[in-house]
Amino acid sequence: MKICFAASSGGHFEQLMMLKPLMEKYESFVVTEKTGYEVKTPVKCYYLQQVNRRQWICLFYLLKNTVDSLRLLHKEQPDVVVCTGVLAMIPLCMEAKLSGRKLIYIESFAKVTSATLTGKLLYHYADRFYVQWTQMKEIYPDAICLGGIY
Repeated sequence: MKICFAASSGGHFEQLMMLKPLMEKYESFVVTEKTGYEVKTPVKCYYLQQVNRRQWICLFYLLKNTVDSLRLLHKEQPDVVVCTGVLAMIPLCMEAKLSGRKLIYIESFAKVTSATLTGKLLYHYADRFYVQWTQMKEIYPDAICLGGIY
């Protein structure tokens, strides 16, 4: 089994890195946003364009990430995509799902009583949707709560 671990930069990426034991157990790679600082991963890492929904160029960057994600999925052929969000990863997640791959989404640890925009969208497409707080089951009734990944 080959797994793609995907997350934007910052806290979402830090949460993804809590899954390092899985990255080392299975053939895997990481996809994250290209930022001004270097990230360290235990496996091969690919970068997508960082996206800020408040910038006017947001749609162009999402289109670029769509094309780059298609290339990446074709090259690596993962069986599963595990994602902790956010916006820059939506094209990758949707393309994975449309191409018959399994999609696992983990809602942010920081969200205790409200949903992320990415979570609201991917909840309907994820094969498994995890929340880290029991209160979030009110928002995502079919989600699985196993507690925090920290």
